[in-house]
Order: sequence, then C-alpha cells, then structure tokens
Amino acid sequence: MPEMPNTLMALTFVAACFIIALTALLTFALLAQGRRNSLLSCKQRDNGAVVFLFEGEHLVDASREGAALMSLGRRSGSEWAHLAGLLQPRFPGLRDWIRDLADMGEMSLLSSDGASRIDAEWHHGVARIALVDTETTDGQVEMDRHALTALHAELDTLRATAEHVPYMVWRENENGLITWANRAYLDLAATMAPSDTMPPWPPRPIFDRPHLAEVKDNSTSDPRRVALSLPGSDTRHWFEIHQTQLGAETQFTATPADKVVRAETALSEFVTTLTKTFAHLPIGLAIFDRNRKLALFNPALTDLTALPITFLVAKPTLFSFLDSLREKRMMPEPKDYKSWRQQMSELEAQAVDGTYEETWALPTGQTYRVTGRPHPEGAVAFLFEDITAEISLTRRFRSELEMGQSALDCLDEAIAVFRPGSGVLAMSNRAYAELWGSDPATSFADMTITEASITWQQLSTPTPVWDKLRRFVVSPGDRTEWSASVTLKDGRVVDCRFAPMARGATLAAFRLADVASDTLPPRIAAQG
Repeated sequence: MPEMPNTLMALTFVAACFIIALTALLTFALLAQGRRNSLLSCKQRDNGAVVFLFEGEHLVDASREGAALMSLGRRSGSEWAHLAGLLQPRFPGLRDWIRDLADMGEMSLLSSDGASRIDAEWHHGVARIALVDTETTDGQVEMDRHALTALHAELDTLRATAEHVPYMVWRENENGLITWANRAYLDLAATMAPSDTMPPWPPRPIFDRPHLAEVKDNSTSDPRRVALSLPGSDTRHWFEIHQTQLGAETQFTATPADKVVRAETALSEFVTTLTKTFAHLPIGLAIFDRNRKLALFNPALTDLTALPITFLVAKPTLFSFLDSLREKRMMPEPKDYKSWRQQMSELEAQAVDGTYEETWALPTGQTYRVTGRPHPEGAVAFLFEDITAEISLTRRFRSELEMGQSALDCLDEAIAVFRPGSGVLAMSNRAYAELWGSDPATSFADMTITEASITWQQLSTPTPVWDKLRRFVVSPGDRTEWSASVTLKDGRVVDCRFAPMARGATLAAFRLADVASDTLPPRIAAQG
C-alpha cells in the first residue's frame, strides 16, 4: 500500500505540468491575436493610406492602396524585395535603413524629393510600413479621374515599351546596385543564375563594375563594347554599352553587337589580306580617307617617295604628304608655292573624279606615273609607279627607229614596208616620196597597199604587176622574192623588187632603171 501515495503524486505532477503548458499556449495565442488585431486596427485607421504588414520578407497584409502598389512592375524575388525595388528610386538606401527597425522600434525615412515619407513600426516581429505623402495634411492626394486614367494609360504604354525592347536596359544607383531593369536584362540575368534558386532582387549584375567603369563619361554616340560569356558556352557575345546620367542614378543600355563585331572582323581580315598583297606590289599605294588623312599605304610607297615610315604611320594629311614630296624633290619642281598649291588642289579634285594621271619627271632623273582614283566612302587613292626603265626603253626604241629611218633616207632606192595581214604601210624613205610624189609620213591616216598601189597605177602604164603585188602583200602563206619592171607615163622605167620579211611583213623597193644621162627625164615628183 505504500506505492499508492507515490502513484497519486506522479499523476498529480503530470496533470499540473499539462495545465501549466496549456495555460502558456493560451496566453501566447491571445497575445498574438492581440498583436494582429492591434496592427489590423492601425491599418483600418489609415483611411486609404498605403500600408503594408510584413513578417520577415513575407507580406502578411496590405491596404487596398498598398496591394495596388504591389501589383505594379514585374515580380522578382520575395515580396519585400519587390516592394523595395519599387520604392528604391525614391528612397535610396531603403534596404540598409530598414535593418535597424527591430532595434529602433519606430523609424521614418524621407524621399529624395521630399514629397513622400516612409513610417515604419516594429510590433513583436511584424513590421508595419506606411507610405505617406508629406505634401498633404491627410496623407492622400486628390486627383481628377480623367487625369488619373491618362497617367495609368501612359504608364502602361511606357512599361510595355520597356518590357519588349529587344535590348537590355537597367538603372543603377551610386553604389552600383540595380534599381530597375527591363525584361531582357532580367531574362539574361536569370539564365546566368543557378537554376535551382529563385531570381533575387536586385538582380545579379551581368556586367561587372570594371567593365562599366570603361564606359563611364562616354555619351550615347560613343559607346564602349563589352564581351560576355554565357554559362555552358565558350562563345563570347559582344554588347555596345551606352550610359546616361539621370539624376543620382545611371541608366545603361546594352545593344547586341555580335553581327557588327563579325563584320568588322571580316573587314579587318580583308584589309590585312589586301595589305599583304599590296606589300609585294612594286607600285606605291597611298589611300587617303574622306578627311584626307593617310589611311593605308604599302612598303613600296616608302621606297619610291623616300618618306620616313614614322611620317607615314602618323597619318599625315594629303597636303602634308605632297609638301613632304616637294621637300624631298620627289615631284616636279613648281614655279612658285602659290601655283603649286593650286595645282595640288586641282590634283585632289581630279583624283576624286578619277581623271588624274600624270607623268612626273623628277629632278633626280627618275620618271613616275602618278594616278588618282576615287575610293569608297569619299576616300581617294594614289598610285605611284616608277616608269624610268620604261621611259628609257621607249626613248631608246624611238632613237633606234629614228636611226633606222635616217638610214633608209640615205638610200637611193625607194623603200616601202607593209605590215602583215592588213597591208598597212609601216615605213618609207625620202626616195619613195620623191619618186611617187607622196609622203606617207605627213598623213595622219593609215595608207594601205591598195591605196598606195592605186597611186602607183595612176603614174604608170597599164601593167598586171600591181594586182599581183596586192595579192602578195596580204597572202598568209610562204612567199618568195620576185621582181618586175614598170614604165611610168613619162617614159621612165622603174625596176621593182618585192620580198617577204620577218613576221609576214613585205618590202617593196623601187629603183629607176639605168639610162643615158642625156636622155633622163625629170622625176615624176613635179607631177604630184
């Protein structure tokens, strides 16, 4: 029986513990309900103010105006992150400021423009956030319904435009935190974040600060390019970053530039190929852009102009380039500087038209052929070709021709040489002109065997020699030399000799037959 009291005591102890625990649970429930009722009562007394109740980052409740505000924008991250993102442009540093609410109990934060204020209260783990308009006594702004409708329509238009532009747009504050971003930016940021995590707010910076520092202080007309590699891909994607300062924040725009970079790379490779090709050309090349600055040249240009490579690499203007040529005596010496400048202006104009081509006889004895041609996008190209050897060869050939002609003129025999095929008279001597009264050298038109034989036929008695000669001159086959005699209408006899020459040419030689000097009639030249 002594065990009975012990059992009763144990049961009494368990019952007492149960009653105490139940009492504590009821007390905590009543306190929580009272706290919630107290906060809800505060919310009901706000009379249309913008109020939010948060437990941690979870939205517990909100006024009708607060719920309307939360519905704006694109939801990203937690509910508190979404609200902070909406308020951040007007309340810079909101996220850092709200961290002290649990310790302070009550706090207020004025907006950057002074028109609004955030009142925050902390009640047993629940934060009450109220957005108050400081410019009205009751915290509300009266607005015409039509004006409000117009503002909502404009807001919807701007939001839809920003969300559907095919490039990234975002804004950052002075600390580099993103305060707003459009759909294109958020989608790309989501692909770069781990797939098993919720996209945070503010979103992850896609372009790091060192890259954006390179873009700083550049206008939208002078963007900088940044390369970006996506997860799981080795391909580099290029973007052109534009920057605009908007108050205390900076707006960035990233336009895809992959096609532009590929085109520029192809163009650069093409220019490199051309440069390598031009490097082996013996003709000097100088291309001046639309601003008439030297944009491209090849090694032959330095060899032909004697201009230092450092001068050419510095991209001189066209007139500086020509000035240096004049100083180096690598162009014809001008009479005076004024006329030289005028000539150079005409040179540029003719090169743009594609009509400039001159031969420069240099004081050094060299001879250059200079050609100017138009180039795409308003540029102009000059070609410098050393034709000294060509000119020397031409002069030597001309000298030899003159010497050969002089030798023919010294002969008493009348000589005429006809070209193969066409039968055009190639050359004749002085004796020919005196005998037949016709000098082909004084005529600009070509004289053929037909025309020449008609002249001979008119001055001679009828003979089949001229018909046979015409067939002989134009005959393409093998030929043998032959001779004949014809009688002129004045009674003189001409011994004729016709012989094939190299490459199908034909020689026709005429000599007056030997007769007594006292019976020799005058030459037919006077009869013309």
